Amino acid sequence: MTATALEAGNRGSAGRWGPLWGARADDWARSEEQHLPAYEETIRRVGMRPGQRVLDIGCGAGVFLQLAAERGAEPFGIDASESLAALARRRVPDADVRVGDMQFLPYGDDRFDLVTGFTSFFFAEDLVPALREAGRVAVSGAPVVIQVWGRPERCDLEAMKQIARPFLPAPPPSDEPDPPPLWKPGVLEEIATAAGLTPSDAFDFSFAYEYPDAETLGRLLVAPAGLATLVGPEHEEAVRAQIVDALAPHRTAQGTYRLENEYRFLVATAR
Repeated sequence: MTATALEAGNRGSAGRWGPLWGARADDWARSEEQHLPAYEETIRRVGMRPGQRVLDIGCGAGVFLQLAAERGAEPFGIDASESLAALARRRVPDADVRVGDMQFLPYGDDRFDLVTGFTSFFFAEDLVPALREAGRVAVSGAPVVIQVWGRPERCDLEAMKQIARPFLPAPPPSDEPDPPPLWKPGVLEEIATAAGLTPSDAFDFSFAYEYPDAETLGRLLVAPAGLATLVGPEHEEAVRAQIVDALAPHRTAQGTYRLENEYRFLVATAR
């Protein structure tokens, strides 16, 4: 990591979340590959032309970057995790992939024709400055795509989140009241407006994650957010079993698992 990236990581959330998300990068990549329907829907809505510069913030293992490259765009990615960035570079060798913090992007103003953040922006220390940075590096009028979790009752993975939540790092202390859920209509729009963006299109989109068996389900679902690291080796087996038990209603007759999950999207434009 460069000195600049290290400094940014120390100022923002990258130093905390990067090692956690990268702890089991290969396992996370298996789940990330199932996000393709959401990526394709995003491209359908905002368009993507050959030659456009596309920045994916929180690019993970580079699945969206690969899709952008296949459509002739020029892909750029940034992630807090060294391990995930390495996977993204291997997946898309021609992509410019960097390690850093989303509140301190290492790019000049007005660089990108499309900026995306798929379930990433809410890991920032402060969501408004992170979105302001996304708008800064986007050209005027360019789309900035924000994806967050949808309504809990429409997220089969909510059962896993309930198990994981007690182990996750606590948010920074604040005297402010708890903010409303990001999936509620109008909430993302208000945050984006505060960040200097212009909301243009909000929508909900669902797709399914599929896992071949209970062993794979448990193993892959302790990878996100470094859950396996947070619970520690002495508790990992028990947490895996809890996850498998909680998701038993989504087991098919063939022994596979199908988890339907809704996400909330906001497309805003840079000013």
